[in-house]
Amino acid sequence: MQDILEKAKKVKLVVFDVDGVLTNGQIIIGDNGEEYKAFHSRDGHGMKLLQYTGVEIAIITGRTSRTVEHRMQSLGIKYVYQGQRVKLPVFQQLIKELKLSPEQCAYVGDDWVDLSIMSRVGLAIAVQDADPIVKKHAHFITTSKGGHGAAREVCELIMEGQGNLQDQIERHF
Repeated sequence: MQDILEKAKKVKLVVFDVDGVLTNGQIIIGDNGEEYKAFHSRDGHGMKLLQYTGVEIAIITGRTSRTVEHRMQSLGIKYVYQGQRVKLPVFQQLIKELKLSPEQCAYVGDDWVDLSIMSRVGLAIAVQDADPIVKKHAHFITTSKGGHGAAREVCELIMEGQGNLQDQIERHF
């Protein structure tokens, strides 16, 4: 675990996939074709806490959804890339814009489309219910499933590695 915390200490940007990571992977389609997704409130709170410590958060997802747009706006996440079937070019452009190296980034994924980024970042994370091949390529696997607190777990891991977790807990007393 110490090795994981050392990797977390260097992280300046955490990139999350959405479907299967921030949600449980289910996509509910309404009568008029609109998509509905459920996000865990603790994941959102963890993301806000992590941003408070100065770590940037980005979303790169293959699908496009107004629900995702609204949720990320409510969390103050500036870097939201939807409709990205091939994720690596957008990641490379983002870290260039932010003047970061791949080693300063963490990526949280669950499926094969996430491997191109996971294989390049300093801290590759898979959610508990990720595809087995994705888990094999992860430095860390959450104990929580996607959409059920996995993102909060990641945020706390990064804060612990950077020595900010206890400060964030104490802010709430």
